Amino acid sequence: MTQSQHDKLRDSVLSRLPLSFKKVLNAVYWLVYDTRDYLTEATGWLPSNRLRCLLWRGLGVRIGRRTSIHRNCRFYRPSHVAIGAHCVILRDVLLDGRRGLTIDDNVNISEGVMVFSLHHDMNSSEFAAEGGPVSIGDHVFIGARAIILPGVTIGRGAVVAAGAVVTKDVAPLSIVGGVPAREIGSRPDVLTYALDYRKFLG
Repeated sequence: MTQSQHDKLRDSVLSRLPLSFKKVLNAVYWLVYDTRDYLTEATGWLPSNRLRCLLWRGLGVRIGRRTSIHRNCRFYRPSHVAIGAHCVILRDVLLDGRRGLTIDDNVNISEGVMVFSLHHDMNSSEFAAEGGPVSIGDHVFIGARAIILPGVTIGRGAVVAAGAVVTKDVAPLSIVGGVPAREIGSRPDVLTYALDYRKFLG
């Protein structure tokens, strides 16, 4: 079942309930949501990479072998985030799984990167939420403080320059930079490395 189908089913069920019961359910939902959010963020403060990854897995994040996620990283909706093997995600990265986020193997994400799968429609009279899943292919490198917006696919081996704002799909092996990001170069198709950088107290 897709996220959209899940939301429609939930809305259909909720529309049949009494208003008072809806309010109670809504309060419980947000309490659970906020508690999970807090625990996920608090896990990022722990000094051990192994312990962080263990707890994040317990909160629903799928994390592959030999992947390192450094301190102060945050997740939105951790159960909808999947990270492959041999990835290195540096400090202060935000990974948004509200509409789904998939990161393949050997991906390097630098400090301060924000990856969003949900945002608001500026033209909506109700400031409605909209978005789509984000997919990041094998051997992608994302530079410091880049921003990836909802619905974007970043192809295998692509590079996103530091500070870039990615608003549309990035072709495999291309190098993009700027605001909004545009192609500025390409990488050779010879990527065979396996990332294996881990810090015990990272």
